[in-house]
Parts: sequence; C-alpha cells; structure tokens
Amino acid sequence: MKNQESVETFQSLRKASEKIFELITSHLNVQSAYVAKRGDTAMTVLSSHNNKEELVPEGLEVEYSGAVCRVVINGENNTFNSSNTMGDELTRELEVANDLEMKGFLGVTLRDQKGEIFGTLCVLDQEEKNFSEEDVEFLRSIANILSYLIELDYTQFNMSLLNVPILPITQGVSVLTLQGIVDDERADKLTADVLRYAAQHEIDYFIIELSELVVLNGKFPYVVVEILQALQVMGIIPILTGITPSIAMQESGLDALRNLRIKTVSNVEEALEYIGFSLIESK
Repeated sequence: MKNQESVETFQSLRKASEKIFELITSHLNVQSAYVAKRGDTAMTVLSSHNNKEELVPEGLEVEYSGAVCRVVINGENNTFNSSNTMGDELTRELEVANDLEMKGFLGVTLRDQKGEIFGTLCVLDQEEKNFSEEDVEFLRSIANILSYLIELDYTQFNMSLLNVPILPITQGVSVLTLQGIVDDERADKLTADVLRYAAQHEIDYFIIELSELVVLNGKFPYVVVEILQALQVMGIIPILTGITPSIAMQESGLDALRNLRIKTVSNVEEALEYIGFSLIESK
C-alpha cells in the first residue's frame, strides 16, 4: 500500500461526499466511509470520512489484486458484506484488511451514468458489524446519487448553466426555475447541473419553481423527485413553489413528493419569507 498525493480531479464528488459521508457513518454506526476509484492496476481513495483515527486517508492506493474493493466489484450483485473481513475466507489473506484491523465491512459498486464501473462506495469498522439488507439498499441509494457527480467530473463537464436557470439569491440560497418539457436527456443534465451547483456553492436552501413546467402525456417528471431526494441527502433544504393544477392532478408524482415531506408554498416570495427574507419594493 502507499499513500498518494491528494487527487485533484473529481472535485464535485469529493465536495458533496463531505456531507454525505457524515450521514452514512451516523446511519450505519461505523468509523469510516470512502469512495475509491478503480484504475488500471490499483484502487485509489478519492474521498473519505473517518470518525476517530484516520483509517482510510484520501489518496490511499492499494494494488487491485490485494484490495477489498476488488471483492466488492466481483461479488454477488457487485456488493460485499462481511461482519469480520479478517476472518472471512474472501478477504482474510488480504494485507489491507489486516493492516487496518478491518472487521465490519460493507461495499457497493459505483457506476457512471453509462453503466461503466467507476469504483466502490464502502464503509468499515474495527468492530464486528452485521449489516442488514436495508443497510445494503441504503448504501446503494447513496451510490446512485453519487453517480451523477461522477459523470460530471469524469467527463470534465464545463458547460454553463444557461440551459438550467439557477438564480443565486444570497449566500446559501438559490432558485431553480423549471420551464417547458423535461425529457430524459434534459433530465440527466438538469440533475447533474443542480447537484454540482449545490455542492460547489454550499447551498443551504434550494427553491424550485414549477409554474412554467409542462406535464407531458399526463406524466409528472420523476426527475424532480430524484433531485429533491438528492438535495435532502446532501443536507440541503428544498422548497417547492408554483405547483399548478396540472401538476396537482398527477397522483403518482404528488405521492412521491408527499413521502419526501417537502415544504411547498405558492411562490418564490413566500419561500423567501419562510426562510427568513423579505422583499422590499424600491420607491
């Protein structure tokens, strides 16, 4: 094993993961969480969070043949769940498991938006842990969110936000105005832009305005729900405004929104008042 210099790429992924890893380690009650990228011959830790001692430093590189992440990628359903890697027949001979005194371990495979394997999202602890199927699904859901940020950084996405109108109001508060039809291609770009913007600008409140959104073929664009869920996971408070009658009639979309318990108001002004701001007319 060796410790590389800090990885300078994948900045959106690394920035967003700071908040997300805190959520993961708290929810699963583990010491460390990390994302590792698969290279030609090794796995490299891009971002990590350690609650106690620094078990998994950023930049850590492990030869692929000796990495626990290899077991994750090659495992059933591209996951690996072990209560004690030092005693597990798949990992007990691996140097890294013994060096880190790694016992409880859960890892899932990370893919980019094209379905290609990017690396792994893993948690570990020096105490034995029994992770449930619910824990596995939880970690997979986080991996799905991170895949959007991976795609951005992986392709070095440098397009402006002109096609995704995000308006900064003040520090920590921005407004996204959704207009027209949101098809599959636009949905991918929309999700990527919003999550990257939120991560880079340290947003606390994201107001999403829907009054100009077109509901096509009676189907509410589910990407809105996915964006709201992702923002919540990142520790950002989303607020919905401008829900029109055509949107209100879509039961499936509204059911998903209700399950997320998102704050809804009539317009942007009311959203700002809810946050604690007021608009003053100039005379």
